[in-house]
Amino acid sequence: MYPHISARSLVLSAHKEYTLHMTFIEAHELTTLGHLVVATLLGAVIGFERERSGKIAGLRTHTLVALGSCLFTVISVLLYNRLPSINGVQGYDYHLVANIIVGIGFIGAGAIMRRDDKVIGTTTAASLWITSAVGMATGFGFYREALASTVLVYGVLTGLWEVQKRMTKSSSFHKNPQDLNGSSML
Repeated sequence: MYPHISARSLVLSAHKEYTLHMTFIEAHELTTLGHLVVATLLGAVIGFERERSGKIAGLRTHTLVALGSCLFTVISVLLYNRLPSINGVQGYDYHLVANIIVGIGFIGAGAIMRRDDKVIGTTTAASLWITSAVGMATGFGFYREALASTVLVYGVLTGLWEVQKRMTKSSSFHKNPQDLNGSSML
């Protein structure tokens, strides 16, 4: 089709352009990602204390709540700066976002159950909540924030699970050995 352009030169050209585009991260994006990481760490500190105290909502639950709150806040700021409101003024009409948050609250409440003297499902409720925030970020095109949060949530749910198991093995918090294999773990 184009005899003077080889397939190799097209690939190199496309790769160079893509690489330049993908490696360029603006300062405010680094700040946003920093906010997400800091919220995750701070939530983990609070959750560690609650876990060590034998409370129902512990390490992972508090970490996810902090991360989710941060992501909802970041989304709000990004929306205000990037999208016009219904009336055309800078800022966004937050009614839709508010209703998503209320709706996920009802879903999360349905995931929390009481079994004998235990309440189970709080981590599930928190993970549903953060998943809602990731979905909102993706829906508005905030892909980096959504991807970063997804990686952080996965790390919380898998990495902190091991920490939580080690912490609870020696505590009297779990009376049933089945709790340590994850079938009824928070």
